[in-house]
Amino acid sequence: MRVLCAFPEAMPSSNSRPPSCLAPVALFLALLLHLSLSSQAGDRRPLPVDRAPGLKEKTLILLDVSTKNPVRTVNENFLSLQLDPSIIHDGWLDFLSSKRLVTLARGLSPAFLRFGGKRTDFLQFQNLRNPAKSRGGLEPNNYRTMHGRAVNGSQLGKDYIQLKSLLQPIRIYSRASLYGPNIGRPRKNVIALLDGFMKVAGSTVDAVTWQHCYIDGRVVKVMDFLKTRLLDTLSDQIRKIQKVVNTYTPGKKIWLEGVVTTSAGGTNNLSDSYAAGFLWLNTLGMLANQGIDVVIRHSFFDHGYNHLVDQNFNPLPDYWLSLLYKRLIGPKVLAVHVAGLQRKPRPGRVIRDKLRIYAHCTNHHNHNYVRGSITLFIINLHRSRKKIKLAGTLRDKLVHQYLLQPYGQEGLKSKSVQLNGQPLVMVDDGTLPELKPRPLRAGRTLVIPPVTMGFYVVKNVNALACRYR
Repeated sequence: MRVLCAFPEAMPSSNSRPPSCLAPVALFLALLLHLSLSSQAGDRRPLPVDRAPGLKEKTLILLDVSTKNPVRTVNENFLSLQLDPSIIHDGWLDFLSSKRLVTLARGLSPAFLRFGGKRTDFLQFQNLRNPAKSRGGLEPNNYRTMHGRAVNGSQLGKDYIQLKSLLQPIRIYSRASLYGPNIGRPRKNVIALLDGFMKVAGSTVDAVTWQHCYIDGRVVKVMDFLKTRLLDTLSDQIRKIQKVVNTYTPGKKIWLEGVVTTSAGGTNNLSDSYAAGFLWLNTLGMLANQGIDVVIRHSFFDHGYNHLVDQNFNPLPDYWLSLLYKRLIGPKVLAVHVAGLQRKPRPGRVIRDKLRIYAHCTNHHNHNYVRGSITLFIINLHRSRKKIKLAGTLRDKLVHQYLLQPYGQEGLKSKSVQLNGQPLVMVDDGTLPELKPRPLRAGRTLVIPPVTMGFYVVKNVNALACRYR
């Protein structure tokens, strides 16, 4: 059984700090002006940008954004949350009334709240009239493994149609939404199940759902979270799901109803660290860019290692990353165009993208920014800093920087983060800290430190795509 609900939003304000200055790199800007801008739109991955041999940090990247029309528009509750039934099994349910936990949850509103996860597989729902028909809830592709019986997609689709017919006469459920089939990784047998399901019940569900786990618990090195090949596995899965869904119900909404970095509760000291944020932020950017309507993070709170809040109610790095995303990112996705010097690929070797740039309209609920502003979020997986010059519609605009870096001696393994050099901690149980931007002078080159991620609000662009809801 999966339960979804929505909770309302709260939007604190933020102050600004005095700007700092950096001289423009005019020589390299002139060198690059002749380069044409390449389009990054639709379901294409962020365009690879790398340094040429021998140029090191001297490479300058030109960046512009298409501001006339969005390429995608996702759900207002795009980033949503999940609670695992383990909170019942392990006696944690009473803590949901904690003032601190409520404050942390309110910070990530608006969102759907899904009640489900791994422990749901072992919950028993008793049928008082026919106990033989009582069973737990698992991903349908796992029925054979757990119960020794397989369920084909057609039969599952018929079950959904019957469930819908049972709910409609009940007043409280007559307008309830139905989501499914909640499949796992789209391997060959899973795609066959989804195909059968969509053929029978594609029009019955309000959104098609699946789950994604990046890596198993054998990951032991922090640098595994920075592998571009790993970051790109999600894109291929999205395309496989979309191909089946669009065959039977073109335009049907798709939800990633459960995403974790690692299986089996996560990897101690890694999947709850700053390093895991590269996977999470790239997931948000990639899903929105490819048109996935909602992503549900597993899990908001628990005592494993894949969670946003730990068992002592302390927000982990992915929580602060999610909070910044909620405050700054709106549902409209914009196409990014970049030009820069790139190294030539070696024979037989694919150059994968280590500098990832995504763009959205700024969240229109954030009253610190007028409508028409644009927010970039940038992931730099390089071991060197990267310089980006805003061009075209973004040229000579004021920018607010929100640079998120690890805090403390542990580096990428740190469970604490700093925003523009200031550690992020709760003021008290009822108050989140101010997320203060660092104002950058108009026309200033963006300098992205090595192995970091950040958000950059380009103010007063007056982007047509962002002026209206």
